[in-house]
Amino acid sequence: MKPQDTSISADTIEAAIPFWRDAGKRAIGVQIIALFLVSGVSYYLFSNTQANLARQSIATGFGFLGKEASFEIGESLIRYSAADSYARALWVGVLNTLQVAFIGIILTTILGSFIGIARLSSNWLLSKVAAGFIEVMQNIPILLQLFFWYAIFYESFPAPRQALNPIEGVFFCNRGFIFAIPEAHSAHTAMGWMFLAVLVGGWFLNRWGYQRQELTGKAFPAARITIAAALFLPILIWALYGAPTAMNMPELRGFNFQGGLTFSPEFSALLLGLVLYTSAFVAEIVRAGIQSISQGQIEAAKAIALRPGQVLHLVIFPQALRVIIPPLTSQMLNLTKNSSLAVAIGYADFVAVANTTINQTGQAIEGVAMIMVVYLFFSLSTSIFMNWYNKHMALVER
Repeated sequence: MKPQDTSISADTIEAAIPFWRDAGKRAIGVQIIALFLVSGVSYYLFSNTQANLARQSIATGFGFLGKEASFEIGESLIRYSAADSYARALWVGVLNTLQVAFIGIILTTILGSFIGIARLSSNWLLSKVAAGFIEVMQNIPILLQLFFWYAIFYESFPAPRQALNPIEGVFFCNRGFIFAIPEAHSAHTAMGWMFLAVLVGGWFLNRWGYQRQELTGKAFPAARITIAAALFLPILIWALYGAPTAMNMPELRGFNFQGGLTFSPEFSALLLGLVLYTSAFVAEIVRAGIQSISQGQIEAAKAIALRPGQVLHLVIFPQALRVIIPPLTSQMLNLTKNSSLAVAIGYADFVAVANTTINQTGQAIEGVAMIMVVYLFFSLSTSIFMNWYNKHMALVER
């Protein structure tokens, strides 16, 4: 007699289990419930907001962007007047924020790297000074530092009529730092493009040099060639355009200077505060990255007669960057977001311009939404670039 098949299929067992005991089905059910709750809350908030706006006769939408702004902005990278639209005023704020963030990130990376290396120096005094800088700057809130530097610029420098004039064309006063700059000329535009082209060419030359060194073992002086070309070729372009030397000199007219290039106290205080505060954290990141490198590799590099600078450039930094880049990205994002504190010292960044726009138009929801979108764009752009660079620097397993 043939024995009966008493085995039970997996599908039969799964069908017999109640859905509330099935982890997979239970997870899907929880997500569906959460989606309905979020959708319900969002709909309630949206409908309630619309009803309140309608009751108070407040218009919605972004139509106000085309209207006349009717307010001045203290400093701008592009031409602007009170007769321009709100859209242009907000664009001025975006550019001002980008200016502070871009310059601040560069200076912070340089200063933080230097202090992080100095923190590990065998020189006792240099190491202690670096450690003291880190401890002081990290433990004073950034907003207090901005107030401090702003007060220093306004209280420590004289009025424009008594401005300090250490050299011709340079003035220091409580209205800012004023410098003479070259007069606008097509030669300067050509020099800028040539400098940019040299940097791009130097990047490709450096990559080719690394490939050549891996194949032949011979180093190629790509960095020296790039630096020499960056110095010589723009000067050559300047000479070919007739070597223009005319300068836009600042002159005292009334109660302020006209002409030249001015760094306002607000911009200077904001930039200095952001750079000093953030560089203290970057210094600790650099120090940790360097200390993550095995001491044996450093000793091996010294054993083959590499100079200290070569050890740092060829052995330590290429490996330390893989540890440094992720937390360094976070500090770059923090610097960009902390620039929104500029409103506290009167610098016309995007938040300050958006706040003025909200006060004049009453479009609070639209204004806050634009602030969120702009800073989200800044953060995502920085993250995308740094993630690309981190992937480029990552070790590739063979």
